[in-house]
Amino acid sequence: MTLFREATIDLDAISDNVRHFRRLTGVQVIAVVKANAYGHGAAAAAVAALAGGATRLGVAEIPEALELRRQGITAPIVAWLHAPGERFESAAAQNIEVGISSFDQLEAAAKAAEVDRPVGVHLKLETGLSRNGIPPADWGRVLAEAARLERIGRLRIVGLFSHLSNASHDDDRAALAKFLKGVADAEAFGIRPEIRHIAATAAAIDLPETRLDAVRIGIGLYGLSPFEDRTSASLGLRPAMTLRGSIAAVRRVPAGTGVSYGYDHRTDRDTTLILVPLGYADGVPRSASGRLPVSIAGRRFRNVGRIAMDQFVVDVGDMAVSVGDEVVLFGDPTLGVPSATDWADAAGTINYEIVTRIGGRVPRRAS
Repeated sequence: MTLFREATIDLDAISDNVRHFRRLTGVQVIAVVKANAYGHGAAAAAVAALAGGATRLGVAEIPEALELRRQGITAPIVAWLHAPGERFESAAAQNIEVGISSFDQLEAAAKAAEVDRPVGVHLKLETGLSRNGIPPADWGRVLAEAARLERIGRLRIVGLFSHLSNASHDDDRAALAKFLKGVADAEAFGIRPEIRHIAATAAAIDLPETRLDAVRIGIGLYGLSPFEDRTSASLGLRPAMTLRGSIAAVRRVPAGTGVSYGYDHRTDRDTTLILVPLGYADGVPRSASGRLPVSIAGRRFRNVGRIAMDQFVVDVGDMAVSVGDEVVLFGDPTLGVPSATDWADAAGTINYEIVTRIGGRVPRRAS
């Protein structure tokens, strides 16, 4: 059967990217597989990351962690974003570590403990990102209670962590200084965590002092650059996802032919238009209409007209094409195809969003 639409995931690339970060940083790698592994498929990406030497997995929500357990993954997992009033019994039962951002969450984690089974927690310190995390005014109260709960066997304090803004090196160093003060405060209460972690991909690469005991690798795990001025290849990373489709229709049209909704584009010559069966329901950004690059038989083209829910049109000029021919939407640019970053530039967004938004009706296939 001819390929219709498909995202191929190079699992070896994910493993190799982990190995690269282990060599680069010299510390543990926490592989972040939240949001279905940034669209790559959480369970398969997790297995590949662990094969590359990751020591722990990171997700946003407990249901994501529970699904990994259902898929047979037994490695340590930490989940750090919780609904108001979240209960942690299901996480505790599956040995899932929970990120703690408030006194209430600390109490809820302790309530989930059972005899001889303390709940593993990572205490998140707010250091300037203004999102979740224990605010500095509450550090003393939370740290004191966390230390008490650990002494009586309700909790096991696995980690202390925070997150950086990537606004500037100076901003990130200031956040690191706040974090290290929090670490010292914790130690004064007798808290000595197994790991301290604050760096994600960008800081893991650019700010060695932030690496501490572990780095949380998200976008870099999938071979994409977090920087506007540096490519994946220049960072030693291999993009893992290639998005492909096939030509669903070929149409030879005269000059002046309108294309797609609203006729935002009309052909300026006799030309060949082809139809690609992916649209914004599949994660193709509508905001990139008229600018989206694709590759056909090693040649690059751009779409014309508005991107629709299920399809978009490409003008291939006088190139000979047939229904069923492969179209590479994005992949590894070292192979001569557009990158997820090229798409992000066309849509006015970031490569993180491009891969993460690829929709559920696009099959993922390991390659």
